[in-house]
Amino acid sequence: MAAVLAIHAHPDDVETLGAGTLALLAGLGHRISIVTATAGEGGATETTPEETALIRQREAGAAAAVIGADYQCAGFGDLAVFNDDASRRRMTELIRAARPDIVITASPVDYHPDHEAVSVLARDACFASSVPNYRTGPAAALAEIPHLYFMDPIGGRTREGERIRPDFGVDIGGFLETKRQMLMAHQSQVAWVARQHGIADYAGSMIAWAERRGRDFGIQYAEGFRQYRHPPYPASPALQQLLGDAVLQLTDWPGLGGAPARGD
Repeated sequence: MAAVLAIHAHPDDVETLGAGTLALLAGLGHRISIVTATAGEGGATETTPEETALIRQREAGAAAAVIGADYQCAGFGDLAVFNDDASRRRMTELIRAARPDIVITASPVDYHPDHEAVSVLARDACFASSVPNYRTGPAAALAEIPHLYFMDPIGGRTREGERIRPDFGVDIGGFLETKRQMLMAHQSQVAWVARQHGIADYAGSMIAWAERRGRDFGIQYAEGFRQYRHPPYPASPALQQLLGDAVLQLTDWPGLGGAPARGD
């Protein structure tokens, strides 16, 4: 059994971008933990930041419980995540406490500053987690750097609208309903997403993105991921091996020829 830690910025980010894969892994018996850097207290108009934070953490806990995952909020402020010393030490302690074999986090490029900051923090904290003299709290340093993966950015694009090519996809067709249930645990966000993002159908938007990524791989529904392999981070395909036949490879991205293929 492997330990998989998913880290993103706000409650509902993991559900939007990676919950199908996490549900698949949970179904295979792997231990799943979900951390949001913030409680997403900015995501409301009818409740105070304090009230919103409590509501959204309850929703995130309920979403994680759908697949038997643990949930924790790191306690950073919404729109206030930065790559500084104190933040890196806090993120490193969270990773050490979770003892993950694999960390899946936000894309380094995305529309939201918190998403990008969390990606950098998680990347650097994975490295720091194995450095015994980098002191963070009671959790012991890890024996080695965890395998690190990035989820897609929202909409699969950079701030400038450039498409992000995933290293591989995951067939989530059998887990789309679980993914939808996890997302819809975040009921407070239905009105917020309509107001702030102009998206009237909260679940429908998520499903449309899973369909869009699925078309890249020639299947109905998919999630995309990239692996961070730069030394000394591990380069072996740990996540891909856990997922087995659900892994999909691109062979028809612009500039490539042929049809999509399964396998790692």
